[in-house]
Amino acid sequence: MPRFSSSRALGLSALAIASALASPLAAQTTVDVAIVGEPDTFDPMMSTKDVVSIVTQHFVETLYTFDDSWSVVPLLAADMPQISEDGTVYTIPLREGVTFHDGSSMDSADVVASVKRWLDVATRGRSVADKVQSVEATGPHEVTITLSEAYSPLMSLLAFSNSAAAIYPEEILGDEIEQVVGTGPYKIEEHAPDQYLQLVRFDDYSQPVGGAEVREQSPDEIRFVPVPDPNTRVEGLLSGQFDFADGLPAESYDRIAESSTAEPLLLEPFGWPVFAINHKDGLLTDKTIRQAVQAALPIDDMLFAAFGDDKFFLVDGPMYPEGWAWRSEAGTENYNQNDTEKAASLLQEAGYDGTPLRILTSRQYEFHFKMAEVAKMALEAAGFNVDMMVVDWATLGQQRDDPAAWDIYITHSPFLPEPALTSLYFADSRLGWSNEEKDALMKEFTTETDPAKRQELFSEIQRVLFDDVGFIKIGGFNALQGKASDLEGVTASAWPSFWNAEIQQ
Repeated sequence: MPRFSSSRALGLSALAIASALASPLAAQTTVDVAIVGEPDTFDPMMSTKDVVSIVTQHFVETLYTFDDSWSVVPLLAADMPQISEDGTVYTIPLREGVTFHDGSSMDSADVVASVKRWLDVATRGRSVADKVQSVEATGPHEVTITLSEAYSPLMSLLAFSNSAAAIYPEEILGDEIEQVVGTGPYKIEEHAPDQYLQLVRFDDYSQPVGGAEVREQSPDEIRFVPVPDPNTRVEGLLSGQFDFADGLPAESYDRIAESSTAEPLLLEPFGWPVFAINHKDGLLTDKTIRQAVQAALPIDDMLFAAFGDDKFFLVDGPMYPEGWAWRSEAGTENYNQNDTEKAASLLQEAGYDGTPLRILTSRQYEFHFKMAEVAKMALEAAGFNVDMMVVDWATLGQQRDDPAAWDIYITHSPFLPEPALTSLYFADSRLGWSNEEKDALMKEFTTETDPAKRQELFSEIQRVLFDDVGFIKIGGFNALQGKASDLEGVTASAWPSFWNAEIQQ
């Protein structure tokens, strides 16, 4: 039974509670999920935010997805593609009998139109668009993608739920989608902005074949509740208000572990916090000033302030952790310098005139804010004038698209199986990091198919990253989530899913 009751006053308005209770499905089996904020879109093509991916994966699907071992497997595709010997032609068979939430049937025309839109509007789609010669329907349930040259990350891009190559009915497509219509196991029933998103089971859902997880549609309803304050998410989980809570502060681990109503979920290793640097406009277009920032940052202190216990973080420079094929030590002599004098000398060399260094961050991910506080003190000690702009996560998402509005914004990323899924490496990302050597290496990296050669190339890319300060990895960290003790079928994940969730009675 759902737990949405008058106790939900924590962090929600009375109107939200009344609306939720008035729902015609409120008496059915419901899983209530506290997320870090309101998704700014339900069209996953248009966002790289994890909160968007978490929500939209339940009602919008892609041709392919990842299994538990990060292998690409079919989702809306009927099988893996046939790929030409030169790696430029992908022939993709589509599943038959797939129904959109509006009752229409998916065919190759829908897929072609959706993939073309993804190439035009999505961050990750645009990263490959200049290599795509054509996307054509070569049968009622077959699509062929032809490239101008081999592009090794293509299948990972088609499988990723973040800036996703989502498949929609052709008829609803445009620069913006007014009402999202997908094929997923759940569909949108009601949305009260900043209050809740109610999803209900889609009765005509067609299960994937060929390796993707079976999506049981166990709950009748999934309700995502934006709760910007992390401590409110913790209290709501402990009180039984929420069945699952995402993005919890590290210091809440022991309280949750000792609780009789909830359990902590530690995702280890999860990913890396990053100081994203503006190469398009402003102070940090000067490489020497970027190097001053890099030299000044006290990584140990920042991570300890953010997480408080080393079971939650690792001071580690390489872009991938131990055990990953992509791990390399190249360039890491520039990691965690914590050298105030060097930073001050670099600022003097650059002729720094006191222009404010604008750091954009949010408290909805509390560890972002705590890292920023420590960084601010260290940067000021080196001679920077720091303007820390603290906004909500939705506002940060908007402001980071304006190069005139910031110099650094703070975010994080899970470790991803394919480096090219990290858009920050590409010149056309919002960072605008363009470096002649790096760009040439990225081109070679994305066209090379030999795994050993790709590892060598990525090592060189990492070396340039540290030298040119493309962006700054702060370290590695483990993510904390929490679930109700009686919730089954949900595991720790960067993008937790709830289609197999059950509340044990």
